[in-house]
Amino acid sequence: MYTYDIEQLLKDGSAIQLKPQGYSMYPLFHPGRDEAIIEAYPIDQLRRGDVILYRRDQGILVHRICRITSDGFYLVGDNQTEIEGPLRPDQIRGKMTGVVRGGKSFSVSHPLYRMLSSLWLFLRPIRPLFWRTATLFR
Repeated sequence: MYTYDIEQLLKDGSAIQLKPQGYSMYPLFHPGRDEAIIEAYPIDQLRRGDVILYRRDQGILVHRICRITSDGFYLVGDNQTEIEGPLRPDQIRGKMTGVVRGGKSFSVSHPLYRMLSSLWLFLRPIRPLFWRTATLFR
């Protein structure tokens, strides 16, 4: 499916299911295993911790909102520490509302997912330490 088709489907009110590539959203989202359910969503209802689909020069990406200011939206991948932004509201195409894992879907508004994703976002500054420690136990 072409990028334009994805964006048009979202504009038309359809939910889409994507298999994002890469490890920027690992460990909460596994490439090749998990699929993101994306829907158009009102910009003024987006919050810290929400995962959004957005347009950049390189294409469309999926990352988590870590901060919202009057300048725009600041994003970070779950497997990254560097914050990117500000992102303009017109670059946002949709919000991840669910995940399909192993053929079963769950809502990202589920309390357990919200708790884990909030904790992981909070730990952003020390993620490199976490990854180094985890490699010692492998």
